[in-house]
Order: sequence, then structure tokens, then C-alpha cells
Amino acid sequence: MDRRLLILAVGMFAMGTDNFVVAGILPGVAASLSTSVSLAGLMVTLYALTYAVAAPVMAALAGGWPRKLLLVFALGIFVAGNMLSALATDLHWVLFSRALSGFGAALFSPTALGVASALAPPEKRGRALASVTAGLTGATALGSPIGTFIGGFGGWRTTLWFVTLLGIVAMIGVWAMLPSGPRPASITLRERLAPVRDMRIALTLLTSLFAFGGFLMVYTYAGVVLQRVTHGDERVLAAMFLLWGVAATAGNLLSGRLVDRFETRNIINAMLWVAIINFCALPWTSADAFSSAVALAIWGVCGWGLIVPQQHRLVQLTPGVAPLLLALNNTATYIGLACSGVLGGAVLPSIGGQYLSLVAAALIAIAFLLAEAAHHRMSRSYIRQRATSNRETECA
Repeated sequence: MDRRLLILAVGMFAMGTDNFVVAGILPGVAASLSTSVSLAGLMVTLYALTYAVAAPVMAALAGGWPRKLLLVFALGIFVAGNMLSALATDLHWVLFSRALSGFGAALFSPTALGVASALAPPEKRGRALASVTAGLTGATALGSPIGTFIGGFGGWRTTLWFVTLLGIVAMIGVWAMLPSGPRPASITLRERLAPVRDMRIALTLLTSLFAFGGFLMVYTYAGVVLQRVTHGDERVLAAMFLLWGVAATAGNLLSGRLVDRFETRNIINAMLWVAIINFCALPWTSADAFSSAVALAIWGVCGWGLIVPQQHRLVQLTPGVAPLLLALNNTATYIGLACSGVLGGAVLPSIGGQYLSLVAAALIAIAFLLAEAAHHRMSRSYIRQRATSNRETECA
């Protein structure tokens, strides 16, 4: 792997670990700060909300900054936020510092993906995006368990110092390894936000919202969905999530190679359809340990394997504002997570955990319809462009 992409992946690994590891240290935080676990859980909420809101706004406002400077600045904010969290002795300061860390992540992630797409030639763009995104998927498989493990020895503050160290390594690496690059062209905020009004982009973002709403609904309530296999044993559930994380990383890297060889539409459709079938079967496959493991592996491959073709589709549409579009895609994913948690909680009492995956499958089916609508919009746009080009050639 190109070392420039590797250091960006380290930064994404830090962001992902910071996002996923908090769930494992919430009881320790609550006990240390003499508060409830539910209030400590606001650490996750504030981080995610700050990320979701700030990512597209800052991608637009900071679009004219030099990329290297913006990445270092973002990592500096991320490191400062985690240092403050590790030192805080009051819940209010912890929550403020989590929002600060989320702001740094919101600046870094879409910018890193935009830089990755610019560093690679078009025929290798999918692999470049997958390499950097692998840092995020790797955090689900390794970062969170490692961080939680470290916290078991030194407490929750040690976990956050570990995340801080990851951020510092990434910041030094970006400063030392990434070229300065030319300053982006000056574009007004209005011009930067113009692509959002493009229906092709809007439909692609809605695809991400519904697809990841379905995928992450099952993740949010995995404890009850997989109850018949885990029997409430958190160690068994943790092992199954480790399998899911490894499959997610493999799916992400595989999809990066597939995007460079096949049409993006075919990969998106394949991932969505396999996921729909898998979730429709989950009420029955989740009754057995082996079939549950297979279902989790398929879920991991398809869920995280969808990210790269979605990113690739957006970058293809408007390369000039790639960081903004990638930020909006991340926001759509986080909104999908938030909404699916509410929807899942609302239907869970009536249908039970066993059949919750059917609701998730319905959301993914809607995502498929939106993806197809986006493709047809793109096809019509391409035909119009060709017709205009032919007319101009004839006039010349």
C-alpha cells in the first residue's frame, strides 16, 4: 500500500476506534464521574451529532484550505479533544471534549477520502478509497476490542490516552509523508453547495441513508436479534462482533478492487440484494451458531462493502467537490443510524428481536430502488451530454 494512503488509514483507524470504543468504557466513565450510564452515553450521542452536522458544513467552508494543513489541523483538534476527555473530572467537560473530538473527525474523514481519491489514477481510485476506509472498518474489528482491553488494565482514561496516541501518530505521519500539493481553487460557498441540488447526488445520499439504516438497525439491537445463540453471554456476542468486523474489513478491501474492474451499479446492486436475502433469512439462521456466523460474515461483507462503491459514485459525479460529497455521505450514514435506532426501538416490542431483521431488509430494499433511480438519472444525463457534444461537433 502507498505509505501516504497508509497514514491516512491510520488516521481513520483512530477516528473509528474513538467512535466505537466508548460503548465499552461507559460503565467505567459513569462510576468514575458518579453519574448514570445513560448520561455517560451522551458521549456517543454528542460525538455522532457533531460529526454528522459539522462534516458537510466544514467541508464546504474549509474547501479552499490546503489539504495537508487541513488534515493536520483536524488531527490536532481530535487529539486535543481526546486529551481533554482523558483529563476531565466532570461530566460536562467530558461531553464538551467528545463534541470537540467529533468536530476534528468531521474535518479529517471526508478530507482524507478526498485526498485519497486525488492521489490515485482513475483506474485505481476504488482501491485507494478502500485502503483509507479500511482504517475505519479495521477499527470495528480491532480498535474497539484493543481499546476496551487496555481500559481493563488502566481504566477508561487509559483507553482515551491510547486513542490520543493514535491521533498523534497520524498527525506526525501526515505532516511528514503527504506532499503539500497545490492550493484548491477558490470557490464560493454557494458554488460548493450547488451539487447537493443535483438529483443524482440526492438519490445516492438517500441510498446510503436507507441502506445503512437497515444495516445498523440490526447492529444496534444485535443483543436481542442474536439472543437465541448468545443466551445473553456478552463474551459470545463480542466474539461474533469480532467476526463481523473482520468480514467488514475484508468486504471493504474486496469492493475497492471490484469497483476498479466492474461497473459501480452492478456492485451496489449485488451488495444490496445479497444483504436483503441474508436479512430475510436471519430470523431462522440466527437460531444456530454456525448459520449465525455465516449470516454475520455476509452482513459484514455487504454492509461495509457498500461504502466504497457509494463513495466512488459520488466522486465520479463531481470530482471538484469530492470532500463535501463524501462528508454528506458520512452524514447520511449517521442519520440512518440515528433514525434506525428510533424505528427499531418502536417496532421491537410488537415484533420481537427475532424478526427485526425483516424491517431492516425492507429499508435496504428501499435503498435498492433509490440506487436504481440514481443510476437512471445518471444515464439520462450522460445521453444528454453526448447529444450536446455531438451537436457542437456538427456545428463546428
